[in-house]
Amino acid sequence: MRRLWGRLTSVNVQKAVWGLDETGLPYERVEAGGAHGVVDDPGYRAMNPNGLVPTLAEDGFVLWESNAILRYLAAVSPALALPADPRARAHAEQWLDWQATSFTPAMRDAFWQLYRAADPDRGLIAASLKKSEAMAEILDRHLADRTYAVGDSFGIADIALGCAAHRWLNLPAERIERPALRRWYDRIAARPGAARALGEPIA
Repeated sequence: MRRLWGRLTSVNVQKAVWGLDETGLPYERVEAGGAHGVVDDPGYRAMNPNGLVPTLAEDGFVLWESNAILRYLAAVSPALALPADPRARAHAEQWLDWQATSFTPAMRDAFWQLYRAADPDRGLIAASLKKSEAMAEILDRHLADRTYAVGDSFGIADIALGCAAHRWLNLPAERIERPALRRWYDRIAARPGAARALGEPIA
C-alpha cells in the first residue's frame, strides 16, 4: 500500500498530493502535522527524522522532502516524466529548486504573520511581500510566452510552482497583477489533479 502522510493545508503536502493524483497511482493519505499531530510519534520519526510532512511510504521505501517526492513520481510515471533532453530537464530541476529556495521562502513571513500570528508584525509582512513581489515578477516574465513552466507539456515544475503561486495569489494582501502568472495559474489550477491538492482553505 502506498501511503502519504500530511495535512492538505501544508503547501508541501499539496505538491505531493497533486503529483500523486496526476500519476493515477493509488494511494492513501494519512492526516499528519499541525493539529493532527503524528509527526512527533516515534514511528513517524523513524520514517522522517525531521518530524515534517509530507512523507511517502511505498513497499518499504520511504521518501521525504516534497520536491524529492515529485522527482520520484516523475521517474516512475510517464504522466510526469521529466524531459529527455538534458537541458530541458535541467530547466525543470532549476524551477523546482527556485520554488523551494526563493519563491516560497520569500512569502514565509507574510504567510505566518497573516494566518498564524495573534498580533501580526506589519514590518515583517511588508518586507516579505516586497521580496515575494520580486519573485512573482521573475516568474511572470518567465511565463510571458509559455503555456507551461518548462517545455510544451505539464510537469512537476508546474506543480511545485503552482502550489507556491496558489498561496501567493490567495494571501489577504495587495499584490501587483501579473497577467502571465495569473493566466498560467488559472490553466493549471483547472486540472483535475489540482482540485484535491488546492481545495482546502489556506490556513
